[in-house]
Amino acid sequence: MKSLKYIVYKEGDYYVSQCLNVDVSSFGDTMEEAVNNLKEALELFFEDNDAASSFPVINETLLGETMINV
Repeated sequence: MKSLKYIVYKEGDYYVSQCLNVDVSSFGDTMEEAVNNLKEALELFFEDNDAASSFPVINETLLGETMINV
């Protein structure tokens, strides 16, 4: 069993869930659905990928926001 970090954010009408350890994301109509869909996507990713043995472990997370001029 692996511990994975993820974020959830609203994009349009959907909630998007994105894993921070590996490049896998999913979405759903609710936050709960988005997280459940992400879990399923991650299980499939690790089932078909050698990344299960080596991926970045994230011990601590901080969500930040900043502004830039563009």
